Amino acid sequence: MPAISADNWLTLPRVSHPIARNDRHVLSVTTAVNGIEGEGFLVRRAFAGIHHRHLDPFIMMDHIGEVEYAPGEPKGTPWHPHRGFETVTYVIDGEIEHQDSTGGGGSIKDGDTQWMTAGSGLLHIETPPERLVMSGGLFHGIQLWVNLPSADKMIAPRYQDIRGNRVQLLTSPDGGALLRVIAGELDGHQGPGVTHTPITLIHATLRPGAQVTMPWPEDFNALAYVLAGRGSASAEQRPVHAGQAALFSRGGALTIKANTAQDAHTPDFDVLLLGGKPLREPIALYGPFVMNTQEELVQAIEDYKKGRLGTIPATATQPPTTETTRS
Repeated sequence: MPAISADNWLTLPRVSHPIARNDRHVLSVTTAVNGIEGEGFLVRRAFAGIHHRHLDPFIMMDHIGEVEYAPGEPKGTPWHPHRGFETVTYVIDGEIEHQDSTGGGGSIKDGDTQWMTAGSGLLHIETPPERLVMSGGLFHGIQLWVNLPSADKMIAPRYQDIRGNRVQLLTSPDGGALLRVIAGELDGHQGPGVTHTPITLIHATLRPGAQVTMPWPEDFNALAYVLAGRGSASAEQRPVHAGQAALFSRGGALTIKANTAQDAHTPDFDVLLLGGKPLREPIALYGPFVMNTQEELVQAIEDYKKGRLGTIPATATQPPTTETTRS
């Protein structure tokens, strides 16, 4: 995985081992299910089988890849709307270009994160660069949906393009784990992502046999989704492997460990760690809209149909989709 790393992990700031442990236990381990998104690319629904009350403030997460595309195979999404939440696209391998109805755009690759606050609404499109469509290549990443508090549902849209070299790099006391803090805080170290809802988002890489126990806010939930490799979650060492999500109980510390033996093509144990302070607000969800009431949902659909969520820039050639695409 070419996501941002460091030549010598031992030179990085170290996460302290929590003194008052109060370790979190694993409540459940679920396995992602396959789905199709956009113009036909395969994703894994990372949180399938986990009730929303345990996910709040997260809505869903799709795991894309790790996949080696042949020439002509890479696909993206058509133009589609969003309102009422944030999309977080983290590209571990490969590259994505994006464009929106406000005139924004750019590309993210190899450790970059695009944090899009949809707010009151916009149209956007995500596609692989034309050169990668022609050549094919490796792609691996995730898209996470983060709910917005009711007071922020209709704020103005904005982007945060978080380059991989801006993430906060930390290590475990023995140097066996690399922790990339994309958003939120870990043991006093702040990630670059600015959030409306208090959350923490970390990409952890553990070498074979390595273990890390880190402090975790008592009022946050906690989930671990395995991107690659095999290992365990919690001090009880509940087994987890690629494509599985572990849901943790309440507590002040969180433990993950890599198996000593890993698969040949995945030498390390890669895990996405997520936690957030639950909003505990009602949710009305349909396709690309996440609101609080059915009335707000109906209004979002009507606004989209009447073009109030923006128009496609004149430079764009692809017409908008009439489907409520999730991506």
